[in-house]
Amino acid sequence: MQRPSPTSLTLLAVSISLSTHALAADPVLQLPTTVVSASPLASSPNAMTSAAEVLTTEDLLLQRKATLGETIEQLPGVRGSSFGAGASRPVIRGMDGARVKVLSNGVSSLDASTLSPDHAVTLEPMLSQQIEVLKGPATLLYGGGAIGGVVNVLDSKIPEYLPENGHAVDLEWQANSVAKSNTAAAGATLGMGPFALRVEGLKRNANAYRLAGHEDGSRAKKQTGSYNDTDSASLGLSWITDTGYTGIAYSRQANTYGLLAHEHGHCHTHGQGSSLHWHCGSHGHGHGHDEHGVPYIDMVQKRWDLRSDYEQPFAGIEQLRFRASHSDYQHDEIEGHEVSTAFDSRAWDSRLELTHEPLWGWKGVFGGQFSRRNFKASGEEAYVPKTLTKNHALFLLEEYQWQNWRYELGLRHEWQSIDAKSQQPDRSHQGTSFSLGSVWQFHPDYNAAISWSRSQRLPVAEELYAFGPHAASRTVEIGNPKLNKETSHNIELSVKKINGPLTFNLTAYQNRINDYIHGADTGERPGSGYRVLEYRQQDAVFRGLEGQARYQLARSLAVSVQGDHVRGKLRNKQGNLARIPADRFGIKVEQQFAHNIQASAELFRVQQQNRLADFESKTSGYNLLGAGISYQGALNAQSDYQLYLRGDNLLNVKAREHTSFIKDRVQLPGRNLTVGVKVTL
Repeated sequence: MQRPSPTSLTLLAVSISLSTHALAADPVLQLPTTVVSASPLASSPNAMTSAAEVLTTEDLLLQRKATLGETIEQLPGVRGSSFGAGASRPVIRGMDGARVKVLSNGVSSLDASTLSPDHAVTLEPMLSQQIEVLKGPATLLYGGGAIGGVVNVLDSKIPEYLPENGHAVDLEWQANSVAKSNTAAAGATLGMGPFALRVEGLKRNANAYRLAGHEDGSRAKKQTGSYNDTDSASLGLSWITDTGYTGIAYSRQANTYGLLAHEHGHCHTHGQGSSLHWHCGSHGHGHGHDEHGVPYIDMVQKRWDLRSDYEQPFAGIEQLRFRASHSDYQHDEIEGHEVSTAFDSRAWDSRLELTHEPLWGWKGVFGGQFSRRNFKASGEEAYVPKTLTKNHALFLLEEYQWQNWRYELGLRHEWQSIDAKSQQPDRSHQGTSFSLGSVWQFHPDYNAAISWSRSQRLPVAEELYAFGPHAASRTVEIGNPKLNKETSHNIELSVKKINGPLTFNLTAYQNRINDYIHGADTGERPGSGYRVLEYRQQDAVFRGLEGQARYQLARSLAVSVQGDHVRGKLRNKQGNLARIPADRFGIKVEQQFAHNIQASAELFRVQQQNRLADFESKTSGYNLLGAGISYQGALNAQSDYQLYLRGDNLLNVKAREHTSFIKDRVQLPGRNLTVGVKVTL
């Protein structure tokens, strides 16, 4: 058993001391009222028929990390794919990849993160203003494929309002101990008549992170290759009127990060047809690596965004929302001084939403979406051929209020075509998804909700056409061009208490998926640590519980608990699915002192995961202790600043995330202290 370190005991003592003083003072600890932007009807999380979580600007101050997955992984039902310091994508209710749609202000992130877990999400948490997570049937309007969930990251690179004093400036610096990282971010908005100009940028340098120390007190080792260097900049301009705005922005992000557990092996086949098998061996020639000692990804994304929102644009329409984005994404996987594999993705995504005036008591949104992705890969590990994917869709969401009942229905139909541009056959699919839901406000302080959806997910190019080795995940992936769409039937029940000293939210769900597409481990081991994954379709079911409760012990002191459980398995006793998150429970204490100091401490217990897929190894359980404190002060009447300190993994325990492809070779970071300052002028 490890003893708590002096650092962790000091932070806990500070937290307890603040709690004691908070009881003597009389500030009120309050939760902000939020609106889910990704909900077309602008609902609050408590009013939605399906589960939703929102991290506000205040929440993000102490929770932002270098990757999106790390930033939101403490939310109920959410984990990160944990592929090192540079890449961690959200995993929601046991689903990842293309089943979790990541959005930037309502349109796709347009990166290559769904292709492989070692590819980074190109949205920067440090520059975000709000992060929203939708789960269950609420995701339908963003595509039948988003059956796991939707993560919408809101930023400020396109101004929506004129700054009050004609200008607004925000500056932030952050550093941490575990990777000796430094991050600096800055943004400025300038009003010029009806126009607003926004400039912002970020620079991050992080070394390889330290692992949990040893019980004998010896110096902790570092996770080889876990460095992450990021540069991001954007320029935006908006024309703002009394009824809305239209804005455009250009942004560029460059990211260089190590590929953990990467071991290149030259793979080739023997035999053919049913007797085909793979053999992977080491290079016949040596590769030197960069100064960090491992292969790495060098990524650049250049992106244009156009956004437009207007109230009452014409008769019968209450609101018009338009979003369009174009991305030129490239990344090279580099070994030594050689580019082993290059990925190039040029993509569009556009979306129009029209909110109509009430019609026979029904209020709703209708619209359409069009996306296009031209993808190609070249080099030794170009395991997915060149493809052109087109997808367009029409959707509708309506709600009706009758006494203390609110009813909601949604419909989406989409068409998809994939041109393989190779010897593989082209594929076209259509899918129809619809949902029904209701919220019953049976008491002023309580409501109950039920929602059901039938969603169809169309197979993506990598599931259809993949063929070859992927060194980052140490897999040989074999696609199947005969795959058909998968159909899910999702039901969700929830009970919420939304007012009073005690509030809570408890949700139970079941998602039965016909023809579920997954990369099944065949058991073949071709050498050099590789596994062979074959994309198959089998019926599957996901069942789970998640919830949280918060109790206001005093005006300035609150305690909350949360937990989540999910079980994913193939039906007809065909076994468990791989990389399903282990059960997790947590407790958190929050206190406010003298109106401008907030402190918190939380402890999470992650259980052992021994419900395993074929050829999968178990993951041990662990406890994670964290604490944080922030102070807000004023420079003058128009300017303020915030100081914050955050501690993670304060017990310095060895931990591995079961959702990670490389969890048997890569640990989570050891004890970490983060310090930062944020100034608003």
